[in-house]
Amino acid sequence: MTTNAKRYLVTGGAGYVGSVVAAHLLERGHRVTVLDDLSTGFAEGVPDGAEFVEGRIQDAAKWLDASYDGVLHFAAFSQVGESVAKPEKYWDNNVGGTMALLAAMRDAGVRRLVFSSTAATYGEPETVPITESAPTSPTSPYGASKLAVDHMIGGECAAHGLAAVSLRYFNVAGAHGSLGERHHPESHLIPLVLQVALGEREAISVYGEDYPTPDGTCVRDYIHVADLAEAHLLALDAMTAGSVPAGEHLVCNLGNGNGFSVREVVETVREVTGHPVPEITAARRPGDPAVLVAAADTARERLGWTPSRPDLAAVVADAWAFARLRREGGA
Repeated sequence: MTTNAKRYLVTGGAGYVGSVVAAHLLERGHRVTVLDDLSTGFAEGVPDGAEFVEGRIQDAAKWLDASYDGVLHFAAFSQVGESVAKPEKYWDNNVGGTMALLAAMRDAGVRRLVFSSTAATYGEPETVPITESAPTSPTSPYGASKLAVDHMIGGECAAHGLAAVSLRYFNVAGAHGSLGERHHPESHLIPLVLQVALGEREAISVYGEDYPTPDGTCVRDYIHVADLAEAHLLALDAMTAGSVPAGEHLVCNLGNGNGFSVREVVETVREVTGHPVPEITAARRPGDPAVLVAAADTARERLGWTPSRPDLAAVVADAWAFARLRREGGA
C-alpha cells in the first residue's frame, strides 16, 4: 500500500465504469468499499481486494463515516429508453438517492466527491465539439436526472464546502482485463456489434444513413474505460492537492475529441475480430444527433488528463477480449 493511501467509497462499484475505477483505485494502493444494490451490477464485478456492501445509496448513512477520504458516485440507472417509460424510477434513484448520499457525506464530514455525469445533459448540441459552457437541454429523463444532480452538487459545494468534480462522459467502451461492459438490455453500439461477431445476434441495425456526415451515419466520440478511470483518480488528486478546493464544483467533459461513425465502428469490429458483421439499414431514431464529440480542454488543463488509448481498434480489441472471456465463462 502506498504511503499516501486513502479510503474511498465507490457507489455503483459493481457496474461497468464503477468496477473499473474501483480496480484502478486498488492498483494505486487505496482502500476501497463498494456499495451496490446489484440491481444492474454484478457481485463478481467487484474487484478483488475491495470490501463489498450490498445496499442502496439511499441508505449510505449506515456505512459512511469520517474514516472515508472521499466518494466516487456511479450508482444510477442509465437507460435512456427506460427513463422515458419510467421517469419516476430515475428521479427516485438518480436524484433522490444522490440527495441522501450528499446528506450522509455532510453528516460524516466527507468533503470530496467525484460524480459520474453524462454528455446526455447537453441534449442535441448547437455546436460541436461540445464544451462545458454549451447549453444544457437534455432530451430524456435520464439526462435530466443527471443534470439535476449536477445542480444539486453545485449547491452543496457553495453552501457546505464540498469539493466536487462532475465528469461528463461521452461514449465509454473497451474493457480492463476481466472487467467490461454487460448491460441488460444492451444498448451500446460496440458490444452490440461484438454480439454479431460472436454469433449471438444476426445483424447490426444501422439507424439512418442520410445524416450530414462523411458516410451518412451518426458520429460519436468513444473513450476507453481505462482512460475514463484515470480521469477519476486525477480528479481525486486535484481535490487532495487543493487545486479543486472546498467550495468548488468543477465540471469536465471526457472524450477523445475525435468522432467515429457507426459504419467506421462496424468496419473496425470486422477488422479486429475477423468475423463478418451483417448490417440492416433502419430508419433514423428520433432524437439522435448527427454528431456528438467532446471538447475535453478543461479536463486536460485542470486535471492534467490526456487519453492514452485514443485508437478505436485498441478500444474494440479490449472489448472483444472481454466478450470472448465472458463467452468462455471467465467473467
